[in-house]
Amino acid sequence: MSDTTSVKQQSTAAFYGQAVASFLVAMGAVALGIFFLDADAWVRGFLAIGVLYLVTSCFTLAKVIRDRQEAGQIVSRVDQARLEKILAEHDPFRKSESAPPVRRP
Repeated sequence: MSDTTSVKQQSTAAFYGQAVASFLVAMGAVALGIFFLDADAWVRGFLAIGVLYLVTSCFTLAKVIRDRQEAGQIVSRVDQARLEKILAEHDPFRKSESAPPVRRP
């Protein structure tokens, strides 16, 4: 196997906090905008449902993209392990049993 280990990329606490805060500010701004919109209640309700549907769709899309990326990394690791096994077992100085003997004059 390989002596190197892959480093798992992880977000810092500050980046995570910024992402959560940004999401909350955006959702709050949209909610306030819909609440104070000069329109009938059914129009505001429709917009609110549309925003919630958009948010859940974004979360689902992000998860699908992440899962596909992680699956690609696993396949890549398996292929790398197979290649390393083949290279470790290969001995260029070993005589092949299927090769005919060499006759010297």
